Amino acid sequence: MDISSGWDLVIIGSGPAGEAAAMQAAKGGLRVAMIESQNRVGGNCTHWGTIPSKALRHQVRQVIRSQRNALLRGLINPRQVQWQDLIRRSGEVIDSQVQVRTDFYIRNRVRLFSGLGYIQGPGEVRVDDPVGRQWLLRTRNILIATGSRPYHPADVDFDHPRIYDSDTILNMAHTPRNIIVYGAGVIGCEYGCMFTGLGMRVDLVNNRQHLLDFLDTEISDALSYHLRDQGATIRHSEEYSRIIADDDGVTLELQSGKRLRADALLWCNGRSGNTQDLGIENLGLEANSRGQLSVDERYCTAAENVYAVGDVVGWPSLASASYDQGRFCAEGIVTGGPVKQVENVPTGIYTIPGISSVGQTEQELTESKVPYEVGQAFFKNLARAQITGERVGMLKILFHRETLAVLGIHCFGYQAMEIVHVGQAVMRQPAPNNTLHYFVDTTFNYPTMAEAYRVAAINGLNRVRR
Repeated sequence: MDISSGWDLVIIGSGPAGEAAAMQAAKGGLRVAMIESQNRVGGNCTHWGTIPSKALRHQVRQVIRSQRNALLRGLINPRQVQWQDLIRRSGEVIDSQVQVRTDFYIRNRVRLFSGLGYIQGPGEVRVDDPVGRQWLLRTRNILIATGSRPYHPADVDFDHPRIYDSDTILNMAHTPRNIIVYGAGVIGCEYGCMFTGLGMRVDLVNNRQHLLDFLDTEISDALSYHLRDQGATIRHSEEYSRIIADDDGVTLELQSGKRLRADALLWCNGRSGNTQDLGIENLGLEANSRGQLSVDERYCTAAENVYAVGDVVGWPSLASASYDQGRFCAEGIVTGGPVKQVENVPTGIYTIPGISSVGQTEQELTESKVPYEVGQAFFKNLARAQITGERVGMLKILFHRETLAVLGIHCFGYQAMEIVHVGQAVMRQPAPNNTLHYFVDTTFNYPTMAEAYRVAAINGLNRVRR
C-alpha cells in the first residue's frame, strides 16, 4: 500500500458538488485530492443523469419540431427514430463534458485517484484502484460527495433486459413501441415526455394524486394536459403489487387490480444516497433509510472535519444546487468563516415543454394569507413563440397586491429554464427594486421570450387597478 500524507482535503466523488469543492479549495491554496470510482470524471451527473438525459431531450425536441414545421414535416418519422441513435449522440456530449472537466483538474493541480474510496478512520481514506493497487491518503478534512443512485426494491428484477431504471435506460438496445414508466416524479415525467415525443405509447403510473404536486397547481395541470394530449395515459394514486417480465415484455400488476402490459418498464420511483461500502461506520456515522447523511449549516457531519454535500445529503438534489453546496462548503473550510447557504433555488424540470419556477406558489401564499395577485403572459400571444412555433406555455408572476413585490415566478413552455432567471434576479434585489415596476419600466428585446415578463407585469397591474 502506498501512503500519501499531507493532504488538506480529500474528496470522494467528482460530480458537481465534489468538482466545485475541489476547484474552490485548490484556488484557496489547499492541497486537494479527488477520488472517483469511474474511469472518467464527472460523476453520475455527467455519465448517467443530467447531461445524457438533457442531451436526449434536445434530440427528441428536434424530432418534434421537425413535425411541426410544414417545410420539414415528413422528412423524419418519429416512430422510425431509434433509441440507440439518440444515445450515441448523447455519448458525444458526455465525451466533451469529460474533456472540459478533466482540464479543470489539470489546471488547478488537483490530484486524481481512480478507484473506490473507503474511509478507514479519522483523516484516512483508502483508494482501491482498478488494477489492484491501494493508496492510503492522510488528510485534515474529508468531503463526501458520492451522489445518489436509483432506488431498487428487492422484489423487482432489474437484471431482466426489459426492466430499466434511469441509469440503465441509457443502455437500452431496442426501441419499444409502448413503455410503462413507474413513478411520476421529475425523472419519470421527463422520460415520459421523451417517449411520447418519439411516438411511443406511454403508461405513466403515479403513486400520488397529482403530477409533481410541489409545483404551482396551474403548472402541474398544464403538464398533465400536455402529456395526455401527446398520447400518454396517466394513472394517479396507484401502487404496484407485482412486476412480471418475460421475453416479450413486462406486465405491471397494481394494487388496485389493474394490469398493464408493455414492451418495457422504466422504474423512476426514488433515489438512494451512495453511502454503502464507504466506511462511514468507522467514523461513527449512520445514513438514514434513504442512504443520506445529516449535516449542519457548515455541511459538516457528526464526525469532526468530515463534510458531505450534494445528493448524498438530500434536498434539493439538483446539480445546480450541488455545485453551490460544494463551493460554499470548501470556502468555509479554507477561510473558517461563515458558510453561505443554498437558498432561492429555481426548479428546472426538463419535460417537453419545460417547467421552471422560483419563489412561492399560489397555494403557499393562500395558506399564509398573503394578499397577492397574478400577472400572466400566454406564449401563444408572443411574437417570438409564434415565429418558433412554440406556442404552448405561459409565464406567471405572483406579486404582493400592495407593495407589488415579486413573490414567485412560474413558467411552463419553451425556454422556461432560461426565462426564470430574469425573475429570480429581480426577486433577489432589496426593496423597492424587487417589484413589478422593473418589468414595466425596462425595455426588453423584441421579439424574445423574455418579453413575457413585460406582458405579465402589465397584466398584473391591470388586475390591481380594476
